[in-house]
Amino acid sequence: MSGATTFKASALRTMLDVCLGKAEIAVGRLVHVKQGQREFSQFAYHEAWLTDPSSIEISPDLLRQTGYQLHKPYSRNDSCFFHALADTEPDAWGRRVIARAHAKARAKDASLAALTEIDYLTAVDDFSRVGALRLRDDQGHFLRSVAEGEPATPALIDLQKIFNASRAFELSRETAEDLSYLQGKGTSLGGMRPKCTVLDTDGALALGKFPSVSDERSVTKGEVLALQLARLAHINSAQARIVMVQDTPVAVIRRFDRTPQQARIPYLSGASLLQARREDEHSYTEVVDIMRSKCKDFAADAKQLWRRLVFNHLICNVDDHLQNIGFLHTGHNQWTLSPAFDLNPFPDKDRESKTWLSEDTGPVNSVRQLLGQAPRFELSPSEAKLVLTEVIRAVLQWKEVALSTEVGMHADELAAFEPAFEGAALQEALSFST
Repeated sequence: MSGATTFKASALRTMLDVCLGKAEIAVGRLVHVKQGQREFSQFAYHEAWLTDPSSIEISPDLLRQTGYQLHKPYSRNDSCFFHALADTEPDAWGRRVIARAHAKARAKDASLAALTEIDYLTAVDDFSRVGALRLRDDQGHFLRSVAEGEPATPALIDLQKIFNASRAFELSRETAEDLSYLQGKGTSLGGMRPKCTVLDTDGALALGKFPSVSDERSVTKGEVLALQLARLAHINSAQARIVMVQDTPVAVIRRFDRTPQQARIPYLSGASLLQARREDEHSYTEVVDIMRSKCKDFAADAKQLWRRLVFNHLICNVDDHLQNIGFLHTGHNQWTLSPAFDLNPFPDKDRESKTWLSEDTGPVNSVRQLLGQAPRFELSPSEAKLVLTEVIRAVLQWKEVALSTEVGMHADELAAFEPAFEGAALQEALSFST
């Protein structure tokens, strides 16, 4: 018993209020615990939230009940937070910035403790945190990366400064000012690539995505091209355009988890909706099965998801993990498929999806396979062929769209992307289209 008492006493606890939306509605209490090398979290709903008839289920793995609920990470690669909170953690780029800034601080002050997962979670600035969940300390302050009164999110006019700081960081030449400028301005929607939350010209929240020093083609233009083509293919996708910062093409992609009045919309990733572990293989048909009970208009969302799978296959977007599928809350504990995002053609990769199509078929690797599973997505054979035809028509315009002002490719840049848009997959698709 004495050993257990000592073990508990050595635990480091951080407590925060979890609130929802612009109205700052108190939802519950989050506790992060670190005991030696182990980290886990607990959450308890406030009684007022549980008894409010308008309250929602904020995370699929949180039961609507009183008392603290426990969440331990499934593996070293999984979060120690409940899924909806994990969706708001910084992405790989944001974590790199936070870790390097902390390492430099520890080099000057050896007494600083090592970073914990709560440090990463709370390093995201409240203004730009994805979705509607917000974190507030015991003093009633929402967590910010800069002092009160200072802008946490830079304006579009500051893109050059942000890019310079990001490039210096990638080259390990960043100054203390660069690190200070980059911290807290990251996002949960993305990966390892340099990016920053920005305010667009009309004040709306957006992402600025920058070229990387390791790029062998214009990746930013490629992503905007894919998003523009997706719209032509009748895919609800994030608004995107290229903004030239001197000679640098920056992808500016509008956030879709805010209303025109900047109210916050609850967000869940596909992984969270499925309560998926990051090391496990999952399939789109599993996602569809859970969507059936969660989505307001299941049939429309299922058909839209299949349309996206066809599009992804035809542009060789193989970075289709479940974090790159999103859902937005529509009221009354119902959800809808979010606009598509993180669509990237990969001309240098095999045309095989990261997420399986179904447990029986494995990864997506052919149009025939997609057509065979279309009924699982609420599509008849004739409807599926019509969707396929519409997607093909959009993809066939890739060169024209690439050279448009919204994308801004030069003719000599087209060859680098051609393998993603043309070849055997497109020819197979044409053979099946109406």
